[in-house]
Amino acid sequence: MIECHVGPSPLGHILYRAENDCLTGLYFVGQKHFPNGLPEPVLSDAAPGSRVIALACEQIGEYFAGARRDFSIALQLHGTPFQRQVWDVLRQIPFGDAWTYGDLARRLGLPAGASRAVGGANGRNPVSIIVPCHRVIGGDGDLTGYAGGVERKRHLLTLEGGPGREQLALF
Repeated sequence: MIECHVGPSPLGHILYRAENDCLTGLYFVGQKHFPNGLPEPVLSDAAPGSRVIALACEQIGEYFAGARRDFSIALQLHGTPFQRQVWDVLRQIPFGDAWTYGDLARRLGLPAGASRAVGGANGRNPVSIIVPCHRVIGGDGDLTGYAGGVERKRHLLTLEGGPGREQLALF
């Protein structure tokens, strides 16, 4: 059974999607690559019916409050084998750290020239924040694309106090 729920966050409404007791999606409403076929995202005061969505809402709230660094939510990520490999490596980026697209390519055993393909997979990450695609930056330190928007990426990196926060403060 598929369930969706829209909840608030300091960076805008988030749509949570669950299937078979696993979280399958966490999207900022209106973000790039927002999936087709989901119900119209409407914020509701009702509690989520799904246990996994309720847990995800709770843990995301703790993350934004500065009380959580790691997530313990069952995930089921739908994507190509390459995308799932990239998303697995993203989960290895420590809280407060940032890797480049080239770093990701090398950790996958690919040449640095594969950064574009890695970036494409990164951008299609269906579970933002929990699979921390926001922790990936350009080789020159620039905050390159983020499906949720560069301002949200900047906020998430600043919240985590990671490398580049001095640069982030300049913006």
